Amino acid sequence: MLKTALKSVAVAAILAGSAITASAADFTLRATANSNENDEDYDGLIVFKNYVEAASNGAIEVEMFIGTQLCSNGAECLQGVADGSVDIFISTSSGAAGIFPFVQVLDLPYLMADDRVAEAVLASDSDFMRSMKQMVSDGSGGAIRLMTVGNTGGWRNFANTQKRVQSPSDMEGLKIRTVVADLPQVLVEALGASPTPIPWPELFTSFQTGVVEGSKNGITDIMNMKFPDAGLQYVTLDGHAYMGALWFMNNEKFQSMPPELRTVVVDGFYQLQQATFASPKRKSIQAYEDFVAGGGDLYVPSPEEKAAFKEAAAPVYDWFTANVDGGQQAYDALVGSVAQAEERINAARAADTQ
Repeated sequence: MLKTALKSVAVAAILAGSAITASAADFTLRATANSNENDEDYDGLIVFKNYVEAASNGAIEVEMFIGTQLCSNGAECLQGVADGSVDIFISTSSGAAGIFPFVQVLDLPYLMADDRVAEAVLASDSDFMRSMKQMVSDGSGGAIRLMTVGNTGGWRNFANTQKRVQSPSDMEGLKIRTVVADLPQVLVEALGASPTPIPWPELFTSFQTGVVEGSKNGITDIMNMKFPDAGLQYVTLDGHAYMGALWFMNNEKFQSMPPELRTVVVDGFYQLQQATFASPKRKSIQAYEDFVAGGGDLYVPSPEEKAAFKEAAAPVYDWFTANVDGGQQAYDALVGSVAQAEERINAARAADTQ
């Protein structure tokens, strides 16, 4: 009874704050994620749908399409967003890189130290996000808006079937699975390993047969795909890349809404972002426990060891700024926002620990 009463009060508060009186859905948003209901993308969409529909007093309806019902890959889905057949789409940086190559800046290694820094850098009012939003708008001729960047799986770590990796020299000779994209292959080569592009569905058997000996994934992906059963027993928690998820929206649909509903949508994406920030933190707890319980080896590099990884990966930054369209602008914006975030966070930590 108490829970019901509290829920009613919460919904009433949301509606009272919206000052919107529409009684039927005036706008329908078709949102798609090429994933499944176990993914952080789904968690975020559920939060977005519930918030937007309640805060708009029913003026906005969100239809969710999980999987490939509307489109099957990043290029196809982003084209759908541009032409209006899809209203909202979430993509990894690799999925969007064919159209917006500069978004690969999110894959650059060892630039963001932890969740607190990453979440500050990805805040909607950061210089980095303002720059990225403008670049997406310019790159699509104003057809596509970048609404927010959340998370989809925590942090990428190096994992392998052969040995504990404590330093870049331990990577030498390992065959590491990558996607078919230049940046991750340049990174793996810089660390002395051999990049081997393998489709995701083939990765389990590739571990079993030795076609590849390692990968760069988050722990929830590792456990959901049962990779330890294929021999993946060593994970180095180097946290080289934050697994960013870019949420795009058709600009014409957004602009067709009255200002108060656009505000609801923007606030809905904030709620979505916070949900995707939290989801992998919770899910990773059990995933790490299960990995260790199954005999897996977790290694946390020391600050000195992590610095050695960053130094070895330095050629990736030069490659990115020299070869990726918009790369220098995106890199400068990211590095600048990281420095600002670290300064604020360190000052807050100093004040809070007095």
